[in-house]
Amino acid sequence: MNLDSYDKRILEALQEDGRLSNQDLADRIGLSPSPCLRRVRRLEEVGLISAYRALLNARALGLNLMAFIQISMDRHTPERFDNFERHVGACPEVLECHLITGQAADYLLKVIVVDMDGFQALLLNKITRIEGVTGVHSSFVMKSPVNKTSLPLLSSQQY
Repeated sequence: MNLDSYDKRILEALQEDGRLSNQDLADRIGLSPSPCLRRVRRLEEVGLISAYRALLNARALGLNLMAFIQISMDRHTPERFDNFERHVGACPEVLECHLITGQAADYLLKVIVVDMDGFQALLLNKITRIEGVTGVHSSFVMKSPVNKTSLPLLSSQQY
């Protein structure tokens, strides 16, 4: 799909504020409301806009400790990976799970908890109990100077 400048401006604006009314979005990008709404619906239909969400303030919710956990598995089989992914997917503390390469680890998890006690409970009561987990290496986030949710929309990209 080729995106024109209006499509890109729609995507950029909605990444900044997904609660924009169609009228406000149309005003912001310089289109009338009807064609703006048609474009948004088309972007949703083709899957470029996959969802709308609210971003919550973790600290205001008492979630003060973020960590990255590298996980090593005993076997590299689809069944073992499926089981692991199913278990970590059920943990609300796990924000992201990535199957990775180029490291000694097989997975990289991004987790958030209240404090070190919460981290210990997550690690010892949930993650290390998943069948096949043989190694765990944790790194704790001290600060996040760059923390984006918006994807870059490059002018030469084809969609």
